[in-house]
Amino acid sequence: MALEREQEQIDQQTVVEVEISLLSTVDSPRTSGEDPDHVEALSAVQSPLPPILVHRPTMRVIDGLHRVRAAELRGQDRVPVSFFEGNEADAFVLAVESNTKHGLPLSKADRKRAAARIITSHPQWSDRMIASVTGIAPGTVADMRRGLPGGSAAEESRIGQDGRVRPINAAAGRRIAGELITENPGLSLRQIARMAGISPETARDVRSRLRRGEDPLPSRQGRGPEPANLEVRDSAPPRGIGVAAVPGRPSAQDPSVVVQRLKADPALRLSETGRTLLRLLNLQAINAKEWQRIIDNVPPHCSGIVAYLADEYAGMWSELALRLGRRGAESA
Repeated sequence: MALEREQEQIDQQTVVEVEISLLSTVDSPRTSGEDPDHVEALSAVQSPLPPILVHRPTMRVIDGLHRVRAAELRGQDRVPVSFFEGNEADAFVLAVESNTKHGLPLSKADRKRAAARIITSHPQWSDRMIASVTGIAPGTVADMRRGLPGGSAAEESRIGQDGRVRPINAAAGRRIAGELITENPGLSLRQIARMAGISPETARDVRSRLRRGEDPLPSRQGRGPEPANLEVRDSAPPRGIGVAAVPGRPSAQDPSVVVQRLKADPALRLSETGRTLLRLLNLQAINAKEWQRIIDNVPPHCSGIVAYLADEYAGMWSELALRLGRRGAESA
């Protein structure tokens, strides 16, 4: 993940006592200042408070301002400190992320102000990446990006939460995938997806289009570039597109209805592997509203891991669809 680069620049092994008078408290993402009640609550804690995080080049407090004030309230003149060695822009990102993940949360207004600043300082980051740091919705980040001067222009690709670089314009990735498949037909979908900067599902759709003698780009993409706020991560083709027509393949309909029909099939219901497949399919057969509820409730600090796992599992399902589609076509 891109944030891991910043985390690696924190010297967590070395904690030193630093005089409070040497610390700077300017440029905090918390524009309202410290919360007196929170400071008082921390000062009453009997056990030692965790070290604060400080940007070594500027001595600015990145995370732990309330702990500094609590130490002052206790009459201390020093606090334990871990240092961050990166640049000021990355230091601000860490300050926002720290206040989003633990401690006293930032207000919504502060989080939106922070997002606007990060869009400017880290324009190569995807909307979801910035959303995971600031704790606001990706759609809100996209709207803010469009409203900022130059926010929707220039970049050809962005860095996602998993650290991968993907083109903003899905058409570019599809064209690259088409060239790769033509020149190297033996490449796997996952290899193509990784090299073209697209999802395995999109790579599968490109391969299927080429096999049918079609253009790798859907007609809408072929007419011109997609809006800059669309990320390739969300460019999977509509349900039912990309898998060659095979005997028994249902027309587009509610997957939960199809799963219920499969549950009644003795060939699946009466075998161990069949029951395993039915359980897996049943877990996936939830509606878009339920998926959105799950997405909205994934903690920001888990977003990158969950996105990585979703990508891995999506690749496995794509391979399954491709192999079953091929087998069905061969047996037709």
